[in-house]
Amino acid sequence: MNETWTWQEPEKQIKLSLPLEFSFSQNLNYLADAAGECLYRIQDNALYKALPIGEQIYVAKICEAPESPGMLVISFLGGTYPEQPSEREAVASYVRDWFDLNADLGAFYEMAGRDPLLKATVDAFYGLRSMGIPDLFEAICWGILGQQINLSFAFTLKRRLVEAYGKNVTLEGETYHVFPTPETIAALSVLEMEELRMTVKKREYLIGVAKLLMEGELSKEALLQMGDHQKIEKKLVGIRGIGPWTANYVLMRCLRIPTAFPIDDVGLQNAVKHALGLEQKPTRQELLKLAAGWKNWESYATFYLWRLLY
Repeated sequence: MNETWTWQEPEKQIKLSLPLEFSFSQNLNYLADAAGECLYRIQDNALYKALPIGEQIYVAKICEAPESPGMLVISFLGGTYPEQPSEREAVASYVRDWFDLNADLGAFYEMAGRDPLLKATVDAFYGLRSMGIPDLFEAICWGILGQQINLSFAFTLKRRLVEAYGKNVTLEGETYHVFPTPETIAALSVLEMEELRMTVKKREYLIGVAKLLMEGELSKEALLQMGDHQKIEKKLVGIRGIGPWTANYVLMRCLRIPTAFPIDDVGLQNAVKHALGLEQKPTRQELLKLAAGWKNWESYATFYLWRLLY
C-alpha cells in the first residue's frame, strides 16, 4: 500500500498523509491572498481545483480531515472520480507536489530558528509550504507573464490566456479552468494571440517555449536529470524570454531545487528591508552576507520572506 496516500471506499476519496511541519490554514491563507488567480477557488476552508489527468478533467475538493488529524482529503465533484489506480496516483502526486509535501522541513526550521532575519518570519508562518506549480509549461509561462509588470496585471494576463485557450468544466454553477497545453499554444501565431493584449514579445516567448516542449527540446524530466542547479539555470536562461529571475522562479516553484536563489529579486530585497526595518533595500553583497547561513535552503528562505509582502 502507498504510504503517502490511500483510496477510501465507498466515499471515493483520496486521503493524503501530511508531514508534521504542515498547516493547511497557512497554505490556504497564502493561496487566498492571490486575489486574481483563476485556476482554483476557495470556499468554506476548502480548495477547489480542476486537475487534467490524461484525457479526463477531475474537479477536486481539498480540505483537512477533521476526523483524521494529519490528513488531507481529496474528493471529487460532478459524480466523476479516478477509477484507475494510475489516475489516483497522478492526482495524489499532483497535490503532494503542489503543496510540496515531499520536503522534510525539519532542518530548515532548525536553521531558521537560529537565523536573526528568518526567525520571526518562520514563527509567523510556521507550517507554510512553498506552494508550487507542478506543470513546467505553466510555471515558465507565469514567469514570463509577470515580467516588467505588477502582480495584478500579471493575473489579468493569465486569466485572458487561460480563458481563451484552456479547457474548462462547469459544475454547480462554477466554472473551473485548466492551463492551456503546449500543443494549443504552439499551434498559434502571434497575430492570433493579439486579443490577449499582451506585448508581442511575450506572445513570441510563450509560443517559443510551447514549441520547445512539443519538439522534445525541453522537459521537466530532462531538467531534473541534469541535477546541478547552475546547469539547469544555464539551460533555462538559454531560452528566449527566460532571464535569471524567471529561471530561478521555475527552479523554486516547479523543479523544487532547494538552492535556487533569485538574489536580485526586488521583492526579496523589499522583504528584507521590511523585516529589518532598513531605510534602504540591501545591496547584493549585504544580502549575500545575510544569507550565508541559508545554505541548501535558499529557496525556502526566499519564499518565507516573500510571504511578508505577498
